[in-house]
Amino acid sequence: MFEYFTLIAGPCVLEGDALNLRVAEALARLQEELGLPVVFKASFDKANRADLRRPRGPGLEAGLDLLARVRSASGLRVLTDIHEPAQAEVAAAVVDVLQIPAFLCRQTDLVVAAGATKKPVNLKKGQWMAPEHMAGAVEKARTGGASEVAITERGTFFGYGDLVVDMRSFARIRATCGVPAIFDGSHSVQRPGRHGGASGGDRQFIRSLALAAVAAGCDGLFLEVHPDPAGAPSDAQSMLPLAELQALIEDVLAVRGSLERIPARA
Repeated sequence: MFEYFTLIAGPCVLEGDALNLRVAEALARLQEELGLPVVFKASFDKANRADLRRPRGPGLEAGLDLLARVRSASGLRVLTDIHEPAQAEVAAAVVDVLQIPAFLCRQTDLVVAAGATKKPVNLKKGQWMAPEHMAGAVEKARTGGASEVAITERGTFFGYGDLVVDMRSFARIRATCGVPAIFDGSHSVQRPGRHGGASGGDRQFIRSLALAAVAAGCDGLFLEVHPDPAGAPSDAQSMLPLAELQALIEDVLAVRGSLERIPARA
């Protein structure tokens, strides 16, 4: 699936059928109208919440039921995170792509277990990791047997409570890890620990960073979207309003079209 420029999008954490299906239906229309491959993403468990009191999601069993209904109703491929090796095979029975969270990208047993399902694996790059240092995680997923592997850039820690995106990262990932490099426009605008014990964010920068990443040659986009980000149970400050997604993707495709018309230099 990573051989084409792809949009991975959806709410941060699974909610009820009404919200999940509303987002999925909008994404399915976008896929049809723009001819862009789209994967629905949402987490069944936000296992790394900064505050124990924050909502985590419906859990594995209920979450997979929700994702199965999204897949059936929308026809979209679906992606979700896993956090423990035992979750890999169970989740792979329902979803099309397994994702390894950034904080867990060096967990050998987890990455190998994800690969052993033979599903595509999306590795989120740790906020402390150089692009080249993700080569070990790619090897683990491939050793496990992953059918495809991609790395998603989600920014690098800059001091405390802030992230920066090095636009050289996409070329460096491809050159040293040999896999597609996706850009996460949502988590890259997070401001960890800046919002009442939870991660804050600057969603106003999602558009400019996404367009810059596309111009820099990323192989896909990862965007968290929600009809009402302020009311979302997780990542409220760093999600793109669903109503703004199509305009952004149209601009993204225009940038990609412009790049294709620029002759290569010797």
